[in-house]
Amino acid sequence: MSGITSAQVRAGLDHPVIDADGHFVEMAPILHDEIIETLVELGGVGLRDRYLASSVRPTDTSVILGSRTLTGARDTWSSMPSWWGWPTENVRDRATAHLPGLLYERLDEIGIDFAVLYPSMSLSFLEVDDDELAAALCRAVNRHHAQVFSKYSDRMTVGALIPMNSPTSGIAELRYAVEELGLKAGVIAAYAKRPIPKLQRDHGTLSPAVYRLDHFGLDSEFDYDPFWQACVDLRFSPAVHSSVQYHDLSRSTSSYVFNHVNGIAKCHEALAKSLFLGGVTHRFPALRIGFLEGGVAWASMLYTSLIGHWDKRNRRDIMRLDPDRLDVAELMRYAASHGDDTVRANADRLHDWFSAPASRPAELDEFAAAMLERPEGIRDTFVTNFFMGCEADDPLVAWAFNASASPMGARLGALFGSDVSHWDVRDMTEPVAEAWELVEHGQITRDDFKEFTFTNAVRLHAGPNPDFFRGTVVEAAVDAELAGLASS
Repeated sequence: MSGITSAQVRAGLDHPVIDADGHFVEMAPILHDEIIETLVELGGVGLRDRYLASSVRPTDTSVILGSRTLTGARDTWSSMPSWWGWPTENVRDRATAHLPGLLYERLDEIGIDFAVLYPSMSLSFLEVDDDELAAALCRAVNRHHAQVFSKYSDRMTVGALIPMNSPTSGIAELRYAVEELGLKAGVIAAYAKRPIPKLQRDHGTLSPAVYRLDHFGLDSEFDYDPFWQACVDLRFSPAVHSSVQYHDLSRSTSSYVFNHVNGIAKCHEALAKSLFLGGVTHRFPALRIGFLEGGVAWASMLYTSLIGHWDKRNRRDIMRLDPDRLDVAELMRYAASHGDDTVRANADRLHDWFSAPASRPAELDEFAAAMLERPEGIRDTFVTNFFMGCEADDPLVAWAFNASASPMGARLGALFGSDVSHWDVRDMTEPVAEAWELVEHGQITRDDFKEFTFTNAVRLHAGPNPDFFRGTVVEAAVDAELAGLASS
């Protein structure tokens, strides 16, 4: 780093810094009391006992390895989880991770005006595939955090946990979080685990489970449109914070680093593809989604790849590949004039092979749900609907702003996320200064930095909900930015 502090970076800016993805670490024993009380309230002692008898718990990276052995993990090919994930050497930072009051006190030192914060340990509840239990656990967490963070609302807001095993449970908790608890942000998983029908029919419940991941759009088990409509109606922009590190076929039993590298990005890519090709972004053009912590490189590559595929496989050009259009007689004339003796000796067989009727999918146009007429439709989705959370030390943030290298000059919605409280932030006062190095090194401009650390967070949250930052220290700046965006 250049030596400039995050506070000094912030002092030299003419705009606020919004942290679109900060974290805190729950006090597990205190949260446990809230969980037990809520489970009994919502489902009686039976639901409480079901939870206590299960392996479901908030993820404590300090003790998660427990009695885990490599031999046992290899027997079930269980992914190495995140271990030793919280700061320990810097005790002040560790205390800040747990104590909202201390984080609030330190925001100026950290260089952040306003922070959208998400849990750490209880994110594991988004992975619970017991629909009733998952919904109750998310309700308990949301109640607890709404109360804990309420007094700091002028500079921090906490994201709710929204279960997604079914659209019904997702809508119920979304409405409760927004309408009853007054929460404005929230996080969903990028998938729900679903059984494979034939395996379930033929073999019943398997252990370890065999499942697929449902990404809520293309080929989904349920119609999630009512959930997306609820997001639009409630002016709510869901964030996504998931990884394939536990589900990837190439997962490692021994290396968390192997599992974690690009695990979040791959998960985001799958969800974005599902929502786009499933037509969700077409049907809900006002929907905004934040894909947190995976960086922007995956989105840049997916955007480019979708344009390339549409260019060759749209509903008109796909017909150029129709096997039934092949002029077999002319092809066989080439075979006769340029083939070797073996080709000519098998002319009749080859004629029959080339003439076989083509098999056809149920839908020739794989972009049909997206209702694409021109590739600009892909650009508009990636620029308008999708926002990509990037950590401060990610040099590929520059890809978001390099319009000259992006098809149709697209600038993608990169979001600054400090990721404070997690292992990859050695000192909470560093992320803003680390992000500023992109400007110092000439990789992005000061205007790009403003988009990264301010404007794109405004577009994500205040675009659908102009009141998102009402009553906060950034209210006036956000209102001015919204006015500028509306007139541009």
